[in-house]
Amino acid sequence: MRTLKRGSSGNDVMEIQSLLEKMGLNPGPIDGFIGLRTEEAIKQFQRKYGLTADGIIGSRTDKVLQGFLLGYENYTIKSGDTLSKIAQKYHINLAALVTANSGTDPLKLQIRQVIKVPFAFDVVDTNINYTYEIMERDIQGLKSRYPFIEVGTAGKSVLGKNLYTLKLGNGPAEVFYNATHHALEWITSPLLMKFTENFAKAYAEGRQMRGYNPRDIWRKNTIYIMPMVNPDGVDLVLQGLQRDNPFYDQLITWNKGRMNFGEVWEANIKGVDLNHNYDASWELSKQAEPSYGVYGPGPTRFSGPSPESEPESKAVANFTRNHNFRLVLAYHSQGEVIYWTYQDKTPPEAQRIGELFARLSGYSLAKTTGISSYAGYKDWFIDKYRRPGFTIEVGQGSNPVPISQFAKIYEDNEGILLAAPSQPL
Repeated sequence: MRTLKRGSSGNDVMEIQSLLEKMGLNPGPIDGFIGLRTEEAIKQFQRKYGLTADGIIGSRTDKVLQGFLLGYENYTIKSGDTLSKIAQKYHINLAALVTANSGTDPLKLQIRQVIKVPFAFDVVDTNINYTYEIMERDIQGLKSRYPFIEVGTAGKSVLGKNLYTLKLGNGPAEVFYNATHHALEWITSPLLMKFTENFAKAYAEGRQMRGYNPRDIWRKNTIYIMPMVNPDGVDLVLQGLQRDNPFYDQLITWNKGRMNFGEVWEANIKGVDLNHNYDASWELSKQAEPSYGVYGPGPTRFSGPSPESEPESKAVANFTRNHNFRLVLAYHSQGEVIYWTYQDKTPPEAQRIGELFARLSGYSLAKTTGISSYAGYKDWFIDKYRRPGFTIEVGQGSNPVPISQFAKIYEDNEGILLAAPSQPL
């Protein structure tokens, strides 16, 4: 991490501001800029943890901050320690400490034994630009707090980033939620990550969510989540085009000489629209490209040279082929609408389920038109399996939907995410 001080800006600053706010240190607006208030909050943090209070985030301060960003720290057992005393010291619930150390016998603690201590605040931030690095750290933090979450990878992106999967539950009825096929639509990634955290927390505590019992869902169902299908594209949108990107020159050409990737780029790093890269009327998508001014790689709607030509779409398809999903949700933005059909192959139960989702969210139920009707993941799933698949467009306005809409987006969609696994087919 680079040295950060007054005047520094960027996603790293935004993440630190959010952390300082959670710690009650009042950094001011979460705007990604270190001004006087953020500098003072950094100094307070440094004084609290025995660091030089200069308001500059160098290597030593950054090292301490990183532990807090993960949401937990490793603690070495000392003479006289009990889990109850440790929980009191950190001002956390004893049950949370027990959950994070599920393989530890509280009556047989050993001196110099290392345990994980979760902090009193949540892991997943919902007020910041959600980069791949932040998501990866959040996955590590959630896994440490809730060891029962199973973390896997379905493959890698063009640039070698992991396509992470999260598994909640051990039941026979499998469902699959994915997000961020489109880079500008990254707000759907923290949506699924926050759902994972809230579901895991409720499961651990044995409490209900909106009338649903997570432990009952866990026993009967398995929810698989891929929170970020297009990590290379997300980082291009949120971090900008970096000179060491192997596609640097091509990306500028594909974007018609412009550097405004954060305003227009939906595709993966090779200029392929991943949600037009599935084998479901792919040829029709290809034929429609010229009518949309698409003649090759670019920000959107280029279907690629062939179905599943991209490692990201192939990984999602293979992951689906390797499971027995009874229903899938693909999260996009924007419009507050739910798409549920594909040609004449939509299963009859899909409309009933779609109407339920519409009632739970307040979104409208609709059918796609034009090029949007072809080669998407939902289309492919319906085509190949004749089971319900839904594309859910969250938020309002234009992409990228501002993170200020997150609270409403989450409120609108938590009911869908809880109801989907148990729908009768």
